[in-house]
Amino acid sequence: MLQKLGFQPGINKQLSETGAEGQWTGCDNARFRYGVPEKIGGWNQLGGLNQNELTGAGRGLHHFINTLSRKYAIIGTNRILYAFSGGVFYDIHPIESTTSLTSAFSTTNGSPTVTITYSSSHGLTPGDIILMSGFSTITGSNYSASDFNDKKFMVTTTPTGTTITITMASNESGSGATTSGGITIKKYYTVGPAVQAQGFGYGLGSWGGEDGSAFTTTLNGALGNNANGTGGSGSSITLASTANFPDSGTNFILVGTEEISYTGVSGNNITGITRAVRGTTRAAHSDGATVTSTTNYVAWGEAASGDLVLEPGMWSLDNFGDKAICLIHDSAVFEWDSSLSNATNTRATIISGAPTASRHMVVSTPDRHLVFFGTETTIGDTSTQDAMFIRFSDQEDINTYVPTATNTAGTQRLADGSQIMGAIRGRDAIYVWTDTALFTQRFVGQPFTFAFAQVGTNCGLAGQNACVEVDGAAYWMSENGFFRYAGRLESLPCLVEDFVYDSINLSSGNQMISAGLNNLYGEVTWFYPTTGSSVVNRQVTYNYFDSSPQRPVWTVGSLARTMWKDSAIFGLPHATEYDASTDTSFDVVGNTEGRTSYYEHETGTDQNRNGTITAITSNIESGDFDITQARSSTGQQTGVATFKGDGEFLMKIRRFVPDFISQTGTTRITLQLKNYPNSSQASSPLGPFDITSSTTKIDTRARARAISLKIENTGTSQSWRLGTFRLDTQPDGRR
Repeated sequence: MLQKLGFQPGINKQLSETGAEGQWTGCDNARFRYGVPEKIGGWNQLGGLNQNELTGAGRGLHHFINTLSRKYAIIGTNRILYAFSGGVFYDIHPIESTTSLTSAFSTTNGSPTVTITYSSSHGLTPGDIILMSGFSTITGSNYSASDFNDKKFMVTTTPTGTTITITMASNESGSGATTSGGITIKKYYTVGPAVQAQGFGYGLGSWGGEDGSAFTTTLNGALGNNANGTGGSGSSITLASTANFPDSGTNFILVGTEEISYTGVSGNNITGITRAVRGTTRAAHSDGATVTSTTNYVAWGEAASGDLVLEPGMWSLDNFGDKAICLIHDSAVFEWDSSLSNATNTRATIISGAPTASRHMVVSTPDRHLVFFGTETTIGDTSTQDAMFIRFSDQEDINTYVPTATNTAGTQRLADGSQIMGAIRGRDAIYVWTDTALFTQRFVGQPFTFAFAQVGTNCGLAGQNACVEVDGAAYWMSENGFFRYAGRLESLPCLVEDFVYDSINLSSGNQMISAGLNNLYGEVTWFYPTTGSSVVNRQVTYNYFDSSPQRPVWTVGSLARTMWKDSAIFGLPHATEYDASTDTSFDVVGNTEGRTSYYEHETGTDQNRNGTITAITSNIESGDFDITQARSSTGQQTGVATFKGDGEFLMKIRRFVPDFISQTGTTRITLQLKNYPNSSQASSPLGPFDITSSTTKIDTRARARAISLKIENTGTSQSWRLGTFRLDTQPDGRR
């Protein structure tokens, strides 16, 4: 007899597969809508041909419409600030300094390295961005002036205080280049590293090493100046020997001055590598170079690990009318006027009179104050930066911050916590989080301007971007759970909490956490890195449309986005994705910081990257269900099967009837069989069966005590939304 299989919406990973009977236990790229699961929508990469790979990791995203009805996305990576409009990316990054040089340019035959000599200290570090111009004639070289003029370069090394090197895309094939006339070099403001790391430096670790286990070997193959392993590709490095090298968890090796992390050992290969970690700089290393295991060892005079956290390069982005307001984390704030006729050909400039070192920034509306958090007590003196101090501008004046009797500028210091972690603008207040508490900041007018109130304790924010607000409710992630505030503080019940917090990389990844709102589907998603990963690689999503205190609806998945913005401005959500394994970018020569892709989401069924369409693998899996025989009111067996069994009976499966509310392409269904909770899946599982919209039923034969259901699709142009699944089965004895 056919019977309906009913499942509660949401994923439950707090229970075992057997304990989660009648529930879903895992998924990827799936969501719940109206109580049933479906595949998420696709995404399409934005940006014109050969102009869609941004330099560095996306660390800030803001959308706005100016008074001329032009739509802008401001995207801040850890290296460059971009404006996106009309399908084109524009470099609007502020310039910190300009230097003019004469005949300060040299090359070497057979090498891509160019050395530039300054007449005085350059103040640059590897990874900084410079813009070059003024080249006229280059002799003795295959390079031409067009290879340098109006081109951005990433500084490769700084051999001395007056010399830097850059890396060209091809080797020098001449006798050595010389230039005529002068050249101009513009230095971009430095934002920060692509990833978060523990701090290093003298005095932070044990003097002379943490232990005596300095295992050494040599490289078996060269390492290039890129993100790859030996042989110029992949994520593994071949060593002469891996004897005594740790083989589990996150571990580290030192090659030259570059430290590299790895997560596994296979033969003489270390696998899962990440180049240039712990604040070191990527470099090329020759075959046979010495390799030292540094997981638990630091030699005399070398940097040692400590509790200091080196936060990634972050942005706070907002708009004050037509002006984009752009704050570099723990640094200066800039404005970019979108109303100018040549706006996309102009750069952001520093806001005069504003604080020069702040952790975070928000534009308060409708009262129109610019508010800084974790800022200076004395404007212009970075040594006075106080992580708990708030300063706000005069009303309608982003250049005035000193309070007087006739303006609304002012300050406030919060009391609960050690640092302000983040802030967002809500419907009727600004929400301000420290590492331990939540405050509201409400405009009340003169003489106080803002009223501050503590509304939550033991609910601090995990990272700057780990919060969103929708319809008067704030949602956020702390280091000890998920919370909601809408007039009162609530801890969100979460049936995937252990799964998330047991794997999240909070020690070196809390500032990498970012929250995103998808109001069309009632979803708040947190993107986070897992243990052993320095980049975002997982997500957890809360559905506030379908959730109730008794039945919270959560999903998990592998969608990796560094920043997310809802559909209010562009009609569809936009998001950034960071790939640290490739150095490709359309605008920076010698990029070693990886690249960011910018996507429009909820488009079609597939992912479109650089014009290449590939499938989105989507799946969902249920807990185990078993069978018993129903009984009458007098206790007699009726012969009717019920799926709320106790596992005593085996069951015989004869057929099932698939049902999808909507389906395109082919959806795969597997019935996974077990005889006991801890036993492995049966050798003859039911499926996979490929189901189309015309499939009426599937006939099959199998026997098991417990069955779980898995739905997935792996091809392009495929989507699904589950209806009612019916299964024909009956009890079949006890053994």
